[in-house]
Amino acid sequence: MYLVDNKQVLLCVGGGIAAYKAAELTRRFMDAGASVNVAMTRASQAFIQPLTLQALSRRPVATELLSVTQEAEIGHIKLAEDADVVLVAPATANLIARMAMGMADDVVTATLLATKAPVVVAPAMNGRMLEHPAVVENISRLEDFGYRVVRPDSGELACGYHGPGRLPDPEVLIEEVGAALTDQDMRGLRVLVSAGPTREPFDPVRYISNRSSGRMGYAVARAARRRGADVTLVSGPVTLSAPHGCSVVQVETAAQMKDAMVGRVTDSDVVVMVAAVADYRPSETSDTKLKKSDSGISIELQRTEDILQRLSAARGDRVVVGFAAETTDVKGYAAKKLADKNLDLIVANDVSAEGAGFDTETNSAVLISRDGREESTGVISKDELADRLLDGALALRSPAQALNRRA
Repeated sequence: MYLVDNKQVLLCVGGGIAAYKAAELTRRFMDAGASVNVAMTRASQAFIQPLTLQALSRRPVATELLSVTQEAEIGHIKLAEDADVVLVAPATANLIARMAMGMADDVVTATLLATKAPVVVAPAMNGRMLEHPAVVENISRLEDFGYRVVRPDSGELACGYHGPGRLPDPEVLIEEVGAALTDQDMRGLRVLVSAGPTREPFDPVRYISNRSSGRMGYAVARAARRRGADVTLVSGPVTLSAPHGCSVVQVETAAQMKDAMVGRVTDSDVVVMVAAVADYRPSETSDTKLKKSDSGISIELQRTEDILQRLSAARGDRVVVGFAAETTDVKGYAAKKLADKNLDLIVANDVSAEGAGFDTETNSAVLISRDGREESTGVISKDELADRLLDGALALRSPAQALNRRA
C-alpha cells in the first residue's frame, strides 16, 4: 500500500492473546514498504517472544523502560520522535486504562506520552470487559486525546465468548494506519461510488457480463473513506472483500444498479460512477435453462438505461465523475462522453494497454475535467489513481459547496 511506503511505524504490543498477531502485522507492514519498530509491554512477552518480532522487523525490540542498554540504543524518546505513526495492537483493558490516565510506567506508555505522531488504538479483549463502563469511558478519553480507535470485530474469542472483542485483520489495521496518515479533507462529505460489472441473465444459469473486477471502484471507496468521507458503495458481483468502514449495497443487474444509484444520488455530495454497466440485456429471459442446439442460438438484445446520464440529470450541485474504458481514441471518446453527459470529471483509460486492463493492481489514465484541464497519470496503483481522482473532484467543487460541507 503506497500510503505507508517509506513510513516509520511504531507497533506497541499489549498483553492479550491477540499479541501473537503482532508477527503477521509486522510482516505485512514491511511488505507494504514501511519500516517497523516494536515496543512491548511486559505482559505481551508472555504471549510472544521479543526475539520473534526482532527477527521479523530486523530491529531491536523495546521491552524495558529502565534498561541502560535499551535506553542507549533504542530509547523511548527516540522511538517517539522517529515514528510517523503509532499503532497500539492489541490494546488491552489494562493498557487502555494506563494510556487514558497518562501513565508512563513502562516503555509503551512512556513512548506514547512522548510522541507527536498520530496514534491508532485497536482494542482487543473479552466482550464483557469491552462493555464495562470503565473501559468505555477510557476509550472515549483516548478519542478525546485525538487517538484513532478501531472498533474490534465480533466473533469467537479465545476465552470461548462469542461477540465483540476480536482484533481486526491486518489489512483493516493497515488501512486505519493509512487513514491516520491521510489529510481528512473529505470529512463531512457523502460519497456515492459504483463498482464492478453487472450481469444480465438470459436463463437461470447464464448471463451477459464483462471482465470488470471491481478493483478500481473499491479503491475509490477505500480512498474516500480514508480521507474522512461517509461512503456508500454500490457493487456488482465481485470476489473482493467489502471495504472497511463503507456501506455496501450489493446488486447484480443494470436495472438494480440504476435503482440503487439514482435512489441515493440526492443524498450525496460526490458521485463516482466506476462500474462497468452492461450496455445491453436480453430482451427476454427464460425461466428454464436453454438447451444446446446444433443450429445455434439467437438472443435478441436491448439497450440498458444510461445510469450515468440519469445521475448527471439529477446532479443538482453535486460533483459527478465518470469513467471511459476504451481501446481506441481514448481521449477523444472520453472528451465526448464528458460533454454529452455533462460530467465534472472523466477518467479515461486504455484497457488494452499493459498495466491498465481489467483485474490488475495498476492503472494508467488521463483525467479530463470540465474546465479543460488534463492530467496523465502514467502507470500507477489503483489506490493512487483513486486519490488523484478525488483530488480532482474536490478541486471542482464550487465555493458554495465547500461552505456547505457538513461538519
